[in-house]
Amino acid sequence: MAQPVDSPILSAAGLAPSRTVLENGAVLITKSTHTTPAVTISLAVRAGSIADPPGRPGTVWLLSRVIDRGTTTRSAADIAEELDSRGITVTVGVSRHLFTIVCTCLSDDFEPVLALLGEMVMSPSIAADELATRKGEVITAIRQDDDSPAVRASETLMAQLYPDGHPYGRPTKGSVAVVESLKREELVRLHEERFAPTELTVVVVGDVDRAHMKDVAARVFSGWRKPAPPPLSLPRPRRATARSRVVIPMMNKSQADIAYGFVTITRRDPDYYAFWIMNNAFGQYAIGGRLGDSIRERQGMAYYASSSLDANVAEGPLAIRAGVSPTNVDRAVASIDEEIVRLLKEGLTPKELDESRRYLIGSIPRALETNAAIANFLQSAEFFRLGLDYDVRLPTLFSAVTLEEANAAARRALDPDCATVVIAGPYT
Repeated sequence: MAQPVDSPILSAAGLAPSRTVLENGAVLITKSTHTTPAVTISLAVRAGSIADPPGRPGTVWLLSRVIDRGTTTRSAADIAEELDSRGITVTVGVSRHLFTIVCTCLSDDFEPVLALLGEMVMSPSIAADELATRKGEVITAIRQDDDSPAVRASETLMAQLYPDGHPYGRPTKGSVAVVESLKREELVRLHEERFAPTELTVVVVGDVDRAHMKDVAARVFSGWRKPAPPPLSLPRPRRATARSRVVIPMMNKSQADIAYGFVTITRRDPDYYAFWIMNNAFGQYAIGGRLGDSIRERQGMAYYASSSLDANVAEGPLAIRAGVSPTNVDRAVASIDEEIVRLLKEGLTPKELDESRRYLIGSIPRALETNAAIANFLQSAEFFRLGLDYDVRLPTLFSAVTLEEANAAARRALDPDCATVVIAGPYT
């Protein structure tokens, strides 16, 4: 086993958050910080895009666009006035598995703001006029995505990696046709069926006493009583056994975007940290790891070149992305193939392993510098059941990865003969 890399986190107490489960099943995670007189509130419901009803992709996304536009006791104007008067911006997001509402406010505003966010989660009104406005905005966003080679390449890659209606392969925003046809009753039904206290995690980080955080959260959420929804089906994806290629001609564009990927592992796979380090060295470290150094810097072919690993509840993708001139598409794809073959044949070097490991460990404190960043980290740790001491254990988990384990991760994840390649842009 490799020796631990020196880091102040290793000997520090870490975040040391507190976790409480309310009687109705809602989870409350709190962390007091006193750097600034502010607090971040993060509400996450396990009702992401995988909760879209069959044949209705984009339903959860549309709900996310209207959930802050009125509750059973407050109009959209009331909410806007309260937020504006406090200088607050609320961010609503949807990932594959989570529906999130996040904001940062002054500590003095914590109680009324948490009460407002709680109403949004528990009792949105989904007013017909607000829904019509937001539908128009979503349709515009989908049309903009349809005109973007980068988005088209990425979404098509996911659809190819996760076919046959797999939730990971569906577009989060849905399609124009589906969004246009969605009715208020469908959003109300989705909220009624999937939003429940057992699916809620409340994270509060900031300059508020922990006991006060718990008392306020209990007052806001303890009266919410609903049974837990049935579990959602999440089929295990199959890895490709042959290479495939899809071209999306967009001849009016100046740049071609390449999305090249594989189905890999789940977040809780014991080899996850070896995959993380391998991917960092391959396509993220410094100017983009080996990919960026070869394709962008040495060959000057790409506007960008990098890879990302998105291990999730089901086996997630490792996606390689590059933006190139149309004349360089074939060379760029060939260079990706060559870098993968070189990695599989030669492996990472000890220096690459050490630099990537040190970089990832060194980035942990920087990634936890703000209340919002801490709240996001704690939400992720709770969702994947990583433990309240995950920030303390993370450096050791990185340090324990050996060169052979990182190279084994590459062999397990990457195979040019089984790659899925998508090209969108002025290319045929």
